[in-house]
Amino acid sequence: MTKFSANLGFLWTDLELPDAIHAAAKAGFDAVECHWPFETPVSAVNSALIDTQLPMLGLNTRRGDVSAGDNGLCAVPSRSEEAKEAIIEAVNYAAEINAKSVHVMAGNANGINADEVFRENLVFAAQLAAPKNITILIEPLNQFDASGYFLKNTQQAKEIITDLALPNVKLMFDCYHVGRTEGNVEKRFQDLKDLIGHIQFASVPDRGRPDQGTINYAEMFRIIAESGWEAPLGAEYKPYGPTDDSLSWMDTFK
Repeated sequence: MTKFSANLGFLWTDLELPDAIHAAAKAGFDAVECHWPFETPVSAVNSALIDTQLPMLGLNTRRGDVSAGDNGLCAVPSRSEEAKEAIIEAVNYAAEINAKSVHVMAGNANGINADEVFRENLVFAAQLAAPKNITILIEPLNQFDASGYFLKNTQQAKEIITDLALPNVKLMFDCYHVGRTEGNVEKRFQDLKDLIGHIQFASVPDRGRPDQGTINYAEMFRIIAESGWEAPLGAEYKPYGPTDDSLSWMDTFK
């Protein structure tokens, strides 16, 4: 049976994080993940995770000044010190709530200097995270939603992960972003499966629930299961209304 994780950056966003964790458990999710939980006390998150017995799969580093257009800091040459502070914050928070991974957000940048800085920050993150048994994830974002984002496609991510050869630096394979940017999501998954640390999904092109759109998720989830993947898959979609009203797909795909 396929397992699913509720991404609480998209689902139950009207609730405080601890309440959203309880809502995910009530809805039948097998795990949760989040974006930027830093304003919520660790004790409140841990209490909800203990009450529900749900694992927290991961969280993101801060984006920076969102009002100024920041979408991550870790590939921005002029923001390297801020990036390291964001990495330390995220890894420490993840360790305190026993989260399995941290997504290091690259930000809007281009060029050789950006690539060098991103790799340096990934090494820093990986070394910090390794003693805590935390995986560092990198995720290409499509340019329709994240114009100017440094990490643009899975080939670029593959080259960075392969070159660094760090055992706890992996790919966040988001079927939605891959579908928007590259297409042929099933083949890209097969080609990259040995590098993947987490999988997310949403419909293409509207990022809605997975039982609509151009990706056949019944087939996609079958391929993932047959690869031997057992971890919960991250439901990172826009419910376009109350989250509870968007969940009938779970009965179809579980």
